[in-house]
This record gives sequence, structure tokens and C-alpha cells, in this order.
Amino acid sequence: MKTGTLNANQIKLIAIIAMTVDHLTWAFFPGTQAIWYVYALHIIGRLTAPIMWFFIAEGCHYTRNIRKYIGRLFLFAVISHFAYDFAFGIPFVPLSTGVFNQTSVMWSLAWAAVLIVFCQSERISQGVKIMIVIAVCLISFPSDWSSIAVMCPFFLYAHRGKFKLQARDIVIWSAVYAAVYFVFLDKPYGILQMFTFLTIPILAQYNGGRGSWKGMKWFFYVYYPAHLVVIGLIRIMLHGNISIIFG
Repeated sequence: MKTGTLNANQIKLIAIIAMTVDHLTWAFFPGTQAIWYVYALHIIGRLTAPIMWFFIAEGCHYTRNIRKYIGRLFLFAVISHFAYDFAFGIPFVPLSTGVFNQTSVMWSLAWAAVLIVFCQSERISQGVKIMIVIAVCLISFPSDWSSIAVMCPFFLYAHRGKFKLQARDIVIWSAVYAAVYFVFLDKPYGILQMFTFLTIPILAQYNGGRGSWKGMKWFFYVYYPAHLVVIGLIRIMLHGNISIIFG
């Protein structure tokens, strides 16, 4: 029996607050500004992604209908694509400005659930599974957090019930993302990505319970694209129709 002090709703609320802080920081301080308090605000934002990865793994375990669950994720990803691109001033047509940050992390998370299902199947050979992994990583690469938001949930699901291994998964895959960010985008902000490890002590307190409020799932589905639309409006009011994040 898990004896942590935080339920799923409470941890998801932490993710929502951290995400909002991070996105507001991009809106008020566009680009990778080398200012200590901007770094600090983005460090708070690093709490969000690992929590989302973790609960994709949990969702795949607990859902009663995996097909409906995946369907919701893809519908959510499509809606969030337009909200995300509007928020950060990215063209709606993917790959218009490069291969990075072309759509929201929800695209990768939806594919993570697909990968989990395929790799669970005993009917699919190991060789085909490897090809599926490669294909899914390529498809999800242009999204926020890229293919890392596919592979980390996949391993978190595989190591479910073994938190030390899950913590290692978060560190390893965050390091891969940080290395890519460091080499191709921005060195200080690449290092900053490693602050995802701050999520580990929070997730360690997860008690396995959902929480008394059953509406958190639907709240997040609404809040995520809605807050991005607000971020987009702030961006336009403050800076005009410019991009405020790497594309």
C-alpha cells in the first residue's frame, strides 16, 4: 500500500500551476532571456512535463477503455495544436518554421499511449515493435518535448510500481532532451531542462489515489487549450503577432 501524502488531483494541480507560470513567462519575457528571475520562473515550469508523462502511464493502466482514452488524447491534441501555436506565434501548418516546437506536447502524449498498447501486444513481433517505436518517435519529434514525451511515459509504464526506476527514467530522458536543446537551440536553457528532476520528490509522494473531485480530468482537458488562448492574446497585446518561442 502506498503511503504518500499527495493524490493524483493534487499533483496534477501542481503541474497546472507550474505550466501556467512557465507559459506566462514566455509571454512576458519572449525568447531565451538571460535574466536570473526568468530562469527561475522557467525552472518552476519544468515540474509540469514529468507529471504529465507519469499520469499518461497511470491513465493507460487504470482506463477501462484504452481505445476511448487514446481517442480523447488525439482529439485533445488536435484542439491543443491550434491553441499552442496561437499562444506562441507559430504557424498552424506543421514544420513551417523548422522541426522544433511545432505543436503541443499532447501530440506526443497521445502517441505514447499508442506505443504502450502496441508494445503490450504478444501478437506483434519484436522487430515490428522496434519499427513502431522508430515511427512513433519520428511522428512525435516536432512537438513540444519532442519524442521524449513518448519514450518517457512508455518506460514509466513499463516500470510502474518501481519508483526508483521511474525516477531514473525521468532523469535519463530529460538529459537526452536537455542535450538536444543544448546543442541545437540554447545552451543555458538546455541545462535548465534538467530541473525536471525537481518533480521526482513530488511524484514520490503519490499515494495511488485519484482524489475526491472527479472533475479534474475534464478540467485539465478544458484548461490546457483555454489558458493557451489567453497566453496568445497576451502575446499579441504585448508584442504583436511575433513568435515568442523557438520554432
